Amino acid sequence: MSQRIVIENKIQKFNENIIVPGDKSLSIRWVLLASIASGISKSKNLLLSEDVLAAIEIIKKLGIKVKKKNNEFIIFGNGINGYNVKRNLVLDAKNSGTCGRLVLGLLSSYENKIKLIGDKSLSKRDFKRIADPLNKFGVKFKLTNNKTLPLIIKGNSNLKPINYLEKRGSAQCKSAVMLAALNANGITKIKAKKSRNHTELLFKYLNIPIKIKKNRNYDFIEINKVRSIKPFDYNIPGDISSSAFFIALAAMNTGSKILIKNVNINPSRIGIIQIFKKMGIRIMLKNIKNYKGEKIANIEVHGSNKIKPINCPTKFNSGAIDEFLIIFLLAAKANGVSYFKDLEELNQKESPRLKWGAKILNLMGIKNKVDNNSIRIYGNPELTINKKIIIKDYLKDHRVFMTSVIAALSFGGEWVIHDKNSINTSFPNFLKIINQIKNNAKK
Repeated sequence: MSQRIVIENKIQKFNENIIVPGDKSLSIRWVLLASIASGISKSKNLLLSEDVLAAIEIIKKLGIKVKKKNNEFIIFGNGINGYNVKRNLVLDAKNSGTCGRLVLGLLSSYENKIKLIGDKSLSKRDFKRIADPLNKFGVKFKLTNNKTLPLIIKGNSNLKPINYLEKRGSAQCKSAVMLAALNANGITKIKAKKSRNHTELLFKYLNIPIKIKKNRNYDFIEINKVRSIKPFDYNIPGDISSSAFFIALAAMNTGSKILIKNVNINPSRIGIIQIFKKMGIRIMLKNIKNYKGEKIANIEVHGSNKIKPINCPTKFNSGAIDEFLIIFLLAAKANGVSYFKDLEELNQKESPRLKWGAKILNLMGIKNKVDNNSIRIYGNPELTINKKIIIKDYLKDHRVFMTSVIAALSFGGEWVIHDKNSINTSFPNFLKIINQIKNNAKK
């Protein structure tokens, strides 16, 4: 079967209702926290992507029983320190930075050496940023080139609490430290630059001893040791990062409308909505509900032919860090120059995404300038592409693939996009939903 797709026609005007798969961040966190809970936890709408399946395989190798019954996953948690860590154990995080980094927090109290590996893309990413704070707890690491996977972790059964400054805005670093703190003998104090707060919300819901204070730029978190975590059932809401591609597709198609149902709109994740609104896109959040600490809503988006440029406030960066590739496409269609800065975290993802964002824009014929983790995009609302564009060799970054599909449907041209199996990382049925929208748009 060919691992490339060819798109030759722009999408027609459409009016569609869709449901996107379960949130990846919440799916992975449920798997990991359920594995250390004392008892049976159940989940519906768990995202069946390679990243989440990697987390499931890891906890199974750690001696946790997992069952699937119809659309429900069941995890039989063995409690805090309930993993069975065999000698010479090798765990494979595949492409998942979230899984790979968070599980190191959970392994910090186990003294047998454990080897963590990942795929080609994950093996290029920085794990020293996790090893450094965990080392302060008393955990020892041996990293490849002092930075990357494969790595060896040797935990400590007598972890000491730490004070930690997380200044990158990385929810993965913050969460790894939070998970290690569950086993530390005392209060761990974290000063963290604003980032996703799914872990904090789950800790609160599970009555894990956590205190949080906030100011404009940082969260101040205190976590105490726990003896047990209650099992919990979770119906995973839709993923805002998966929704982003369809939000953009509708926004750039004049007269189109889409309703995306039951999406997690956690305030730390809706940077794309805030940015798109500032760029003149009509977006409405409907039927807002609270679910176990998270906010959920239906997202309605209307297409526009008057997209405004933006000098993007950096306060939106952490809430849109996975969506900037698709935001760059909207800027390409804006009537003016858009500017985005302080995007160094983009290059800590599956591929160097700032570089790839600029490359896609260049291939499209959109002038842009990248300088010191910033990008200036000179929008062209009249752009229609009439040439062949080939997208390949992008470390199989799922978001590069999906962004390229949205670009092809929005701007025209003949696009040949390789490695379509990359979407299995986060959104296996992405193309199925795209085809649904395309087919209904023709009617």
